[in-house]
Amino acid sequence: MKIYALGDIHLSFSQPVDPLKLGDVHTYKPMDKFGAEWRDHHVKIYNNWLNIVKEEDVVLMPGDFSWAMRLSEARFDLDFLGLLPGTIVGVPGNHDYWWQSISQVREVLPPNVKLIQNDHYEVGEVAFCGSRGWVCPGAEYFDAHDLKIYRRELIRMENSLKSVSKSASPSGKDIIVLIHFMPTNERHEKNEFIELFQAYGVSTVVYGHFHGSASFRFKLPDYAWGIKFQLASADYLNFTPVLIKEVHQ
Repeated sequence: MKIYALGDIHLSFSQPVDPLKLGDVHTYKPMDKFGAEWRDHHVKIYNNWLNIVKEEDVVLMPGDFSWAMRLSEARFDLDFLGLLPGTIVGVPGNHDYWWQSISQVREVLPPNVKLIQNDHYEVGEVAFCGSRGWVCPGAEYFDAHDLKIYRRELIRMENSLKSVSKSASPSGKDIIVLIHFMPTNERHEKNEFIELFQAYGVSTVVYGHFHGSASFRFKLPDYAWGIKFQLASADYLNFTPVLIKEVHQ
């Protein structure tokens, strides 16, 4: 089994997707206004994914699946994910407004999509945990409102991490975290997210949120505090799933 990551895919299909007619699909929020590299980005994602990912693999998506405001509007985007091989494991991003009640969301998910909220998902000896996260203390313009959300996301992250120890087979799990926001401020100062990751023995953190030049200006080092970090924004990865690790079962 191989574990990949690809986040921030920002889908906005307004009709069902036919894999044989990917170029004809209408989107209500074309992404190429953010740069030419985004033109027909769903075609790039589909083709690159099929060339790399196998049914037994896992692809981690750290948020910003869809521009939909309501769950009913996200149905074609979620159905598109159902066309892709492998198991998709995700957490919400700041634009995933359609993700409100996790129970209602799970009722309409394709079978290959698993979403995390105050819990985790296991495949063999690997446990996937996570939360959306938020901007962190020390970030530019960080205020009291941000602090409130940051604290709430810390609780959700610890709930997810704690759930591994309560599972049927907790010992020896390799814990990989998904978080939408980079889990530090722009100066990469250690904070409570990092302390949580260290306390629970997290090996790898996959995050997104950054696009364009910000991806290169602000991304974390590949390794810090004994943890591997991977920025997985789709445009940063040229819309191609990046290999995180291979697990032999």
